[in-house]
Amino acid sequence: MEENRRNSDRNSFKKRSRKKRKKKVLKNVLLSICLIISIAAGYFAARAQVMFNQSLNHVKRNYNSALATVDLSGIHVDSDNDIINLLFIGNDHRKEWNGFVEEGLPDVMMIGTLDKKHKSLKLTSLLRDMKIYSSSSEKYRKLNECFNDGGIKGIYKAIAENFNIKLDGYVMVGFDAFTQAINTIGGVEVELTQTEVDYLSKTNFIRKKKYRKGLKVGRQKLNGYQALGYCRIRKGYDVIGKSVVTANGLTDDYGRTWRQRTVISAVFAKMKKQPLSKWLEVGNKVLSNIETDLDNDKIMSLMKDTVFLGTADVKQLQIPMEGYFKTSSDGAYLLSTNSSETDWSTNADILKNFIFKYNGKGEFKYGK
Repeated sequence: MEENRRNSDRNSFKKRSRKKRKKKVLKNVLLSICLIISIAAGYFAARAQVMFNQSLNHVKRNYNSALATVDLSGIHVDSDNDIINLLFIGNDHRKEWNGFVEEGLPDVMMIGTLDKKHKSLKLTSLLRDMKIYSSSSEKYRKLNECFNDGGIKGIYKAIAENFNIKLDGYVMVGFDAFTQAINTIGGVEVELTQTEVDYLSKTNFIRKKKYRKGLKVGRQKLNGYQALGYCRIRKGYDVIGKSVVTANGLTDDYGRTWRQRTVISAVFAKMKKQPLSKWLEVGNKVLSNIETDLDNDKIMSLMKDTVFLGTADVKQLQIPMEGYFKTSSDGAYLLSTNSSETDWSTNADILKNFIFKYNGKGEFKYGK
């Protein structure tokens, strides 16, 4: 009996020892696999970083126009370390078929907001025809005319003076970059109304004539040339005898800025689903037509933060907000409904609430 017990104990000990050895071997194998995966992930992450940096080196840097160098002494601006605000400029800069370079005042001015506090993305259009005061020229003028007061810096100072928002950098995109980006990702889907189809078919807003044909009412895919033309639509009476109306019923500059935000949101949503190779392909084609004051490290950091938000939903606003502005009698300017027609303090408060307080859930509503 005693001998049997000892044999049983020895067998149990051997079994436990074998199990421990198996567990140890398995643990070592798993650790080895994890180590290999970590090394591989680190290698590919480093490789991706190098490839992205190589692509980003094509971006035009203009540190002379860096927003951080603008003198804002005496101007109150709101900011938050967890909320990044970038000025997006769409500049009418393109080389025509005959080699002539066309450049005018900014056609698009937006504030793109990366709100890490509320895990939200926001996009605000600034209507170019707002009559504002520019201390740089000591004149009342349209917002986009402040580009004549020192380029990007002149626009930023006017935004700071009239809307009290600190901006963390700028990105200026030419028409060619916009067109190339959309063509590279295979186009974007939008919904066209009858008036939009009529207007695009009868004007040169779509620069290549062959792409003006085949447009139809309803949802469809637009290539880069078509999407650019779509984003530039503003009026309509001069061509089709009526206002051009968006799918949600907007006209004039309100419709145009809505189209711009809609297309940009569609591009962003589509890009978030693309593999690294597509990001690099887009970057290599368009970055030489982009100007910024952001360095590579800052751009990479912003890209990572945007991806980690886990959302492609972009909340939208236009300034001035509907109900808080009017049009001048000659139709040339947008004026404030405050006691002074150039006092934009109410719209500045609306912008502050949207950027810093709105959590991105539900519809944004303003109320004091």
